[in-house]
Amino acid sequence: MNKPPSYYIWTIGCQMNKAESERLGSTLEQRGYRATTSPEQAGIIVLNSCVVRQSAENRVINKLHTLKSLKKSRPDLILAVTGCLVNADTEQLQKTFPHVDHFFKPGECPEWLEETEWRQALPHHPSPSVYVPIMQGCNNFCSYCVVPYRRGREISHPPAEVINEVCRLVERGAREVILLGQNVDSYGHDLPDKTGLAELLQELNNIDGLARIRFLTNHPRDMSTNLIQAVKNLDKVCEQISLPVQAGDNEILELMRRGYTVEQYRQLIKKIRETVPGIALSTDVIVGFPSENEEQFQHTVNLLSELRFDTIHIAAYSPRPGTIADRELDDSIPIKEKKRRLDIIEQLQEGIAGEINARLAGRSVAVLVEGKQKGRWYGRTRGDKLVFFDDDSDRKGQLITVRIEKTSPWALQGKIEPGGYQLE
Repeated sequence: MNKPPSYYIWTIGCQMNKAESERLGSTLEQRGYRATTSPEQAGIIVLNSCVVRQSAENRVINKLHTLKSLKKSRPDLILAVTGCLVNADTEQLQKTFPHVDHFFKPGECPEWLEETEWRQALPHHPSPSVYVPIMQGCNNFCSYCVVPYRRGREISHPPAEVINEVCRLVERGAREVILLGQNVDSYGHDLPDKTGLAELLQELNNIDGLARIRFLTNHPRDMSTNLIQAVKNLDKVCEQISLPVQAGDNEILELMRRGYTVEQYRQLIKKIRETVPGIALSTDVIVGFPSENEEQFQHTVNLLSELRFDTIHIAAYSPRPGTIADRELDDSIPIKEKKRRLDIIEQLQEGIAGEINARLAGRSVAVLVEGKQKGRWYGRTRGDKLVFFDDDSDRKGQLITVRIEKTSPWALQGKIEPGGYQLE
């Protein structure tokens, strides 16, 4: 009996890439393919790429080079590349990587699939927490960011389409959805009826069987009062927001073209915390941006010390070809200095996160169980805290109560409370 053809998808980068890879895999499975963990066994290989930072781009290029010999030995192998490596100049990409059969832009349908087939593809067996893209592209053009050039301008998916997708995912076993957009706060501005994210959350909150809703990535300039109120009032929307600040100095924010000041950002955080007490907040920071001096860097350190985020995602600035910063600013800060600044913020945040998480010791929290890791069950709280616990039964997809016994800056550990096996 012949084995069904296999596919292998390698994904790097943002949650949007992960969601698109998931849907591409689902489409291939509907066509009779099966997933494999080995590219050597696959008939179709897809690399879903990221070039937001140089380190990510280097990993993609290295992966392409390692597949060159495999393609040479197996000419019938289909090798495709998507994600943000793919720009408008696919002809040049084809010259650089002649062993690649297909290049297709992120979010677009591959040429070997039907558009309707691609648009309707959803995982048949979704994880308890699943990504749902609700829009594509970005209109902001931050000076350092390549995303608008690769993913294009903002295009929102119609609310009815999003609601239908979420309903189907819940029917298949999903308990939590994470709504995705490069700038999710601007969802709906391009739709005929101007339905915004807050209104979409209201509709999704009514879906039976759905336990939790999250959304990202947010932009401080576009977060509305209505959206903050939705987090407060809708019981399924988690009290957790990721709100990238990127820098704590106004001159650097202006060079980044972020569209807000430190003072405005501080007031927004205050408003969110006053409206939703106890909300978990995370942010993104770039260190070593062109011309950032020691005083300006210290402004960022001071802001992070003051606002005390639950989580910080830190990156050293990396020039991206084609962006405004790459064209107009000199990347003169040495890599060693960028690393020093990154280490300072990492150490600062380790202490802050450790103190925040320590407050949960001895408390009971609701955990949506996502799966097992190294023999232990893991899941997340409504505040996006990672929790590990032991249990002999199958807990995947369940909402359970866990009493926290041990904390660290990165995760919590506990035991299921008696009678806390299932929450609805």
